[in-house]
Amino acid sequence: MWSEEQFEQIVSPYRRELMAHCYRMLGSVHDAEDLLQEVFLRAWRSSEGFDEGRASPRTWLYRIATNACLTALEQRGRRALPSGLSGPGEEPEEGPRHRRPEVTWLQPVPDALVDPAAIVASRGGVRLAFVAALQHLPPRQRAVLILRDVLAWRASEVAELLDTSVAAANSALQRARAQLARAAPAEDELAEPDDPRDRGLLDRYVSAFERRDVAALEELLREDAVLEMPPYLAWFAGREAYARFIGWVCATRGPWRMRHTRANGQPALAAYVDTGDGVLRAHSLHVFTVTGSGIARNVVFGDPSLFPVFSLPPVHTPEDV
Repeated sequence: MWSEEQFEQIVSPYRRELMAHCYRMLGSVHDAEDLLQEVFLRAWRSSEGFDEGRASPRTWLYRIATNACLTALEQRGRRALPSGLSGPGEEPEEGPRHRRPEVTWLQPVPDALVDPAAIVASRGGVRLAFVAALQHLPPRQRAVLILRDVLAWRASEVAELLDTSVAAANSALQRARAQLARAAPAEDELAEPDDPRDRGLLDRYVSAFERRDVAALEELLREDAVLEMPPYLAWFAGREAYARFIGWVCATRGPWRMRHTRANGQPALAAYVDTGDGVLRAHSLHVFTVTGSGIARNVVFGDPSLFPVFSLPPVHTPEDV
């Protein structure tokens, strides 16, 4: 049996890519972190029986992680975004309504927690739209598609991992691809990760938002821009509706301050708001889809419990940048 030091040396190179794998499967950064600890515990307990001549450490760990995810998903519903549950709202000036804490919402993941290769990849990445589309697939189809199309495993390897036939694995892949094509939006115009234009555009967004300049903010949006805000069911489609909602926010809440971060390989902002006592407290994480023609989507996660995961302070201070 390996020593603790040997075990850590063997598994640590795969930690971030396994985190990305668990996140794709589960759609939750909290669940993925918890499950990854379970994966390493299972690996440690079974390490005595590991045969390096039969499988590489990477294959062995992915087998454990995938089966752990499938077991976890047996008792959980799919994670969703508001746009996957209802049509867009029509009254932005009324603010967000129909808070749905009982819905199991999709969560963002910090870039710092996942494998850099998952951020650079397009179809195989961790973009919110892709992970949200994956949640429409039954768990085993989800696993097959990730293993085959994201991780480029051979059909025989996937069949062995899932204890099924190659024909059954290929059939599941075909069904998964067809479903994903219906659920996933086109991403042809997406900006590349770390495109310097993203930072400039987001700097302008921050300036407009903090100054409550709705007209300046509206200029940064695409005509078909979408704004959604889990855990609220309401979401808004189109530049005008987006701007009208921001107008309501500026009229009823604030002041606001924002700081840059990154999530799912996309530019993001952490928003802090003063609710009346002069303290700027954690409010929401805004994850943007940016194209060459402007902001296409902003998913606002109104969950302050995500801030520690992103190494963000609970309170904004003047020295924060």
